[in-house]
Amino acid sequence: MTVEPARSAASRSTAAPSPWAPPGGRAAWLAWSIGVSVYVLAVIHRTSLGVAGLDAADRFGIGASALSTFSILQVLVYAAMQIPVGLLVDRFGPRRVLLTGVVLLSVGQLAFAFSSAFGPALVSRAVLGCGDAMTFISVLRIAARWFPAARNPFVAQLTGLVGMGGNLITTVVLAQVLHQEGWTPTFTAIALLGVAVFALVALFLREAPAGVAEAQPQGGERPPIGRQVRDCWREPGTRLGLWVHFTTQFPGNVFGLLWGLPYLVEAQGMSRAGAGGMLTLLVLSNMTAGFVFGRVLSRTARARMPIVLTVIGVTAFGWALALAWPGGHPPMWLLVGLVVVMGSNGPASLVGMDYARAHNPSERLGTASGIVNMGGFIGTMISLLGIGVLLDALTPEGTDGYPVDAFRWAFCWLYVPLAVGTLMILRLRRKVIA
Repeated sequence: MTVEPARSAASRSTAAPSPWAPPGGRAAWLAWSIGVSVYVLAVIHRTSLGVAGLDAADRFGIGASALSTFSILQVLVYAAMQIPVGLLVDRFGPRRVLLTGVVLLSVGQLAFAFSSAFGPALVSRAVLGCGDAMTFISVLRIAARWFPAARNPFVAQLTGLVGMGGNLITTVVLAQVLHQEGWTPTFTAIALLGVAVFALVALFLREAPAGVAEAQPQGGERPPIGRQVRDCWREPGTRLGLWVHFTTQFPGNVFGLLWGLPYLVEAQGMSRAGAGGMLTLLVLSNMTAGFVFGRVLSRTARARMPIVLTVIGVTAFGWALALAWPGGHPPMWLLVGLVVVMGSNGPASLVGMDYARAHNPSERLGTASGIVNMGGFIGTMISLLGIGVLLDALTPEGTDGYPVDAFRWAFCWLYVPLAVGTLMILRLRRKVIA
């Protein structure tokens, strides 16, 4: 199998070397830790609906399609904001963008806590998605400024790993608090966490080492916004990164953000506690895979494509076994294995960020990262909508909950974006090699 070089000739000619070397060290880890605290908060907000889906359906009196609209709109706003956020990070710096993101996250979640009707709750999730969009790219930009280039793949994976700590808080703590305290107190408490995080970033975060500046564009002036976006898009490495992110991230996202709990409870007959344990396993698997992938990628860029194609293949095979199992009730070992496999989806999607970083100069890295980061969330949005629509269409009227066969056929929708994304990866991979 032909393996792409760490960097194409085209990218070497466009990415000018930086006039300074990021130092790393304790100061770098401190700056990254402050930035990643915002990302952890964003993941808590993002995944909060994953353990509250059935409660939301009861509170707002909605079905599967309407319920999926919450996550779809949140993800749609997140994806739509990626390029604007990348441009903002390139022009105004990650610290200001992170502070804005914390404010939007807190306002959106507070409004969601007090919403009692579907419309206002939907708007609040859109605001939350906008704030969420401002976190991950900003943290990656901080890492690029503080750490040597060879450390960036590991730090990116570590960012995803630590961010999954927010998901762990959601599945372990939030689910229990929601059951004990109720809707409004639980989501209000999450919103108020933003006050402490805002103060931490405002008082202590430094974007870059003292006395140094980033490499400036040739000629000293930044290109117009449209040209900067076009230059990023014309780079095959950016587009390859987008499709890697698209294809690898969405299965685990769909399961963790919304449909995992209903599938395990209603289709597989598990208790809420048991389903919550499976979602916790998803998070732990994600964190483990992130650490392993980060160590491998920090040693060799040649591991990128083998990791991506392996994760895609194993995920597709695992779902095929589960959905084709007679009666629609796969054994526990298979469900556990499927959840563990989906835990690798998020870390594999970060390989797309490595492609963007390797094939773009530093002055447009935020924009390129934003383009790539749209991919997985577009795939998530398409899958959330497709599964929700199919569940409603395949469930007879008057049925209490969703039958097993409805879930089986609805989850077959996952293979549509998987197939499209894999074909695009193989096509663009050849262009990057050339």
